[in-house]
Amino acid sequence: MAKFEQDAKDLLKAVGGKENIAAVSHCATRMRFVLNDESIADVAAIEAIPSVKGTFTNAGQFQAIIGNDVATFYNDFAAVSGVEGVSKDQVKSAASKNQNKLQQAVAFLAEIFTPIIPAIIVGGLILGFRNILEGVGFEFLGQQVVDGVKQFWPDGSAKYNTITMVSPFWNGVNHFLWLPGEAIFHYLPVGITWSVTRKLGTSQILGIVLGICLVSPQLLNAYAVGGTSAAEIAENWVWNFGGFTVNRIGYQAQVIPALLSGLALAHLEIFWRKRIPEVISMIFVPFLSLLPALILAHTVLGPLGWTIGKGISTVVLAGLTGSFRWLFGAIFGTLYAPLVITGLHHMSNAIDTQLIADAGGTMLWPMIALSNIAQASSVLAYYFMNRKSEKEAQLSMSAAISAYLGVTEPALFGVNLKYVYPFVAGIIGSGVAGLLSTTFGVTANAIGVGGLPGFLAIQGQSMGMFILCMAVAIVVPIALTFTFKKTGTFAKKG
Repeated sequence: MAKFEQDAKDLLKAVGGKENIAAVSHCATRMRFVLNDESIADVAAIEAIPSVKGTFTNAGQFQAIIGNDVATFYNDFAAVSGVEGVSKDQVKSAASKNQNKLQQAVAFLAEIFTPIIPAIIVGGLILGFRNILEGVGFEFLGQQVVDGVKQFWPDGSAKYNTITMVSPFWNGVNHFLWLPGEAIFHYLPVGITWSVTRKLGTSQILGIVLGICLVSPQLLNAYAVGGTSAAEIAENWVWNFGGFTVNRIGYQAQVIPALLSGLALAHLEIFWRKRIPEVISMIFVPFLSLLPALILAHTVLGPLGWTIGKGISTVVLAGLTGSFRWLFGAIFGTLYAPLVITGLHHMSNAIDTQLIADAGGTMLWPMIALSNIAQASSVLAYYFMNRKSEKEAQLSMSAAISAYLGVTEPALFGVNLKYVYPFVAGIIGSGVAGLLSTTFGVTANAIGVGGLPGFLAIQGQSMGMFILCMAVAIVVPIALTFTFKKTGTFAKKG
């Protein structure tokens, strides 16, 4: 008998049999089902299976947490069920039928940004390291001296030399690292337009070309627009078509202009594919897709997207930096984990990226990392209270480690929501940490790895306060989880 044969048979029966499975695949730790009728699934029976560490439904998918043996379990399940597995993309496509319009839109946005996030994380680490090299003065390097005069800050404290000021080697490293740093953030629209065409199944090379046309050196750099007068733009940075002109403005680091332009390109290609005979489609479809999309990008979609993006970042920045920023931080910190449950948290990637483009950093992302830490800490407390139960200990410890490294779904759905009081402890701890984070202006260079590794993306001047916030996000949830358990507060009834 195969290792998980009996458990696989039990799972097949509990989900309603082969006839109730529309699609199935697996990820790193979970079996992912799209069920024809989720009400048929016997959740209690599924969670009683020894190999299953928990279940949850998210984004139209019923998911069973298996753990690191999921690949072996999946193979055994396929063997006993006769259900042919499909790719994760096919599962997502099938699952979309179970989602409302808002969920579909958020899922689409998430799939656009997911392939880009690794590059943004790398860029954030690079910018963080460069910030330490050129932006942080160290006392042991001596005080800055200009023309024989010692330099001081406005508050009277001494200005100390940075690493790049005293080391030619590290100064060279700092300049070299700007090469990938600039490529990742200034040329972000290329990645976005590529990702849109990839998602919609159209020509990815056209997406890349369109993205390059949004950030070409022929255009006035987006970062220089604010310092360039309208008269100079009208004289030197326009395409003159005789009766009218179009501004030659670049969209470096801009998210929404690239997203709208990519969507226009992809839908134009889909439109023409259906109408142009295949024998000549290779010639006319790319031409009739790219050129109109490019015209729309620089005349309508780019300016519109710029305005929308500025509006979003202005509103969010007002909340993050205004008089009531402490309240904004407390609310966002408290609500982020519930947003993860609904899947709406994916929208934060676009907002973070826009903030990075407009403000040179994001105060939103540190709270996301702190929320992950808080949920992980409440699971860790649950582990210590239940470590004598082998199944509970295995589930809670693996979920805690996963959440500390930025993946919170196993913690949320496998433990915290299941028992309620750890979840409440986690969101309270996250709210307190978020309050402190925004109050003291903790800022990240870019999106990083949520959880404990999040400090790698934090700007140097915010590092000390972020570490304090991390401590709060660890201590408060652990203390509250123990307290709630002891007092029976927020305990799940029944």
